[in-house]
Amino acid sequence: MEKKLFTAQKRGETRAIYLGIGMIVCSVMMFFLLVINLLPSYKKSVWTEKSVCTLVQASFKDEISCTYGSNTECEKTSQYPCLEVLVTLNDSENISMLYHTEETPEINSECSYIPKCEKNYTEVKIHVDIIVENFKKTHSFGCFYDPEGRQKSIILIRKFAPDVLLSYCVWPASIFTGGIFIVIMVKLSHYLSKVSVQPNKLNTCVSE
Repeated sequence: MEKKLFTAQKRGETRAIYLGIGMIVCSVMMFFLLVINLLPSYKKSVWTEKSVCTLVQASFKDEISCTYGSNTECEKTSQYPCLEVLVTLNDSENISMLYHTEETPEINSECSYIPKCEKNYTEVKIHVDIIVENFKKTHSFGCFYDPEGRQKSIILIRKFAPDVLLSYCVWPASIFTGGIFIVIMVKLSHYLSKVSVQPNKLNTCVSE
């Protein structure tokens, strides 16, 4: 009976060790993928200085063609309104183009905001109209610019800011910590089991 119990306990410890190691390996791979995918974008994000922008104009340009699709349909063509937002920085006279994030000018430098491509153009237009109204109501708002002047444009939200990158690392860090904790607890449990068995062996030898 004791032998079966010991064997079952040993199997449980082995499985727990494998689980902990698997979690550690998985978290390291997640960190690796994050570094490969996000670090280049973080380095290219030169809009590091926060300031206050004042709205000059928010208007629509031409409609832009886009493609959308799903698991059951092939890609189809639709359109979205090209919103152009012009602002001044710190009440200066220089007018600059405002983009939503760092990725927006890479997708289409003519538009300040690029909505998700949808089949229903009317819904997309309503969504963009709400954004325009919010700009006009706020008039002045926080924004980011390049302090070294490499980029003349301005962005509204930093998608690759340090705090955002840290938030991406929360899950991998949690999984890594959990894996380490499991391995330590199994090793500690195994050590305590060996220590508790040794006095019993000594008592058996003395009694004999």
